[in-house]
Amino acid sequence: MQLRRITAAVVATAAAGAAALTMSPATSAEGDTTPTFSQFRADTLRDTDGQYIVNGDVPVASTRDLRAYFDAMTGAADDHDHGQGDDFDPAQGLVVNTVSGRDDVWSASQARNLTYCVSSRFGSRQATVANAMAAGAATWENASSGVNFVYASSQNSNCTTRNTNVVFSVEPTSSTSYIARAFFPSSPKSSRNVLVNASSLVNSGSWTPANIMAHELGHVLGFRHEHTRPEAGTCFEDNSWRPLTAYDSVSIMHYPQCNGGSSNLSFSSADRAGVQAVYGS
Repeated sequence: MQLRRITAAVVATAAAGAAALTMSPATSAEGDTTPTFSQFRADTLRDTDGQYIVNGDVPVASTRDLRAYFDAMTGAADDHDHGQGDDFDPAQGLVVNTVSGRDDVWSASQARNLTYCVSSRFGSRQATVANAMAAGAATWENASSGVNFVYASSQNSNCTTRNTNVVFSVEPTSSTSYIARAFFPSSPKSSRNVLVNASSLVNSGSWTPANIMAHELGHVLGFRHEHTRPEAGTCFEDNSWRPLTAYDSVSIMHYPQCNGGSSNLSFSSADRAGVQAVYGS
């Protein structure tokens, strides 16, 4: 993985989640100096399940991994290694996530059987979240016959990452720092959950619940934020990705506040081409 030295403004963006599914624009100031790791960790959201959240909706499992992520972002990994070094990836038109140079995607058989549950802890909002998940899943399924999300509603009462009857769980979060966040195929089972603030999900203006969940399921399929590409000019994350299409400012994976061209996270023709390049047409 090529490392890129960055300014404090970009590190702050990663910690504060300015590229998240929030309505806050990313801002920066000239002349900033890179913060220390202690400052970065203090400013980084720690989620209800103990994971740190960087770049808005990307989970990092531990303080050790957060340090490796920080070193990769600031270029410190060029000077010393914290156990993962240059091969570390925090995750984990379209760009696909890569880990040690390999595409971070599901096998063909697993991609057709991505089982999930929707926690009963959503209470009165459970049906709303389940419907948004179904609509978001259909967005990708309609684009590629190689993708199939399977709702295992019988597992809703035990819907956690410890449930081995599903590939991933959809669970509520009390955090108001984001609307939803997900994971990548390379994530361990203990980190395979989609956390959702159900109240924010239904009160996000032009961002419909279906489109928001489709964005998160894009991560589940292995797709990165489109705005990490240099053409966006802002919100850089890292270089651990491979382009599948030409840069697409209106991709469902591109946040509007990161110089995106879409106001509603809609699915684009390049998104369709990208998912077909990985999972078939």
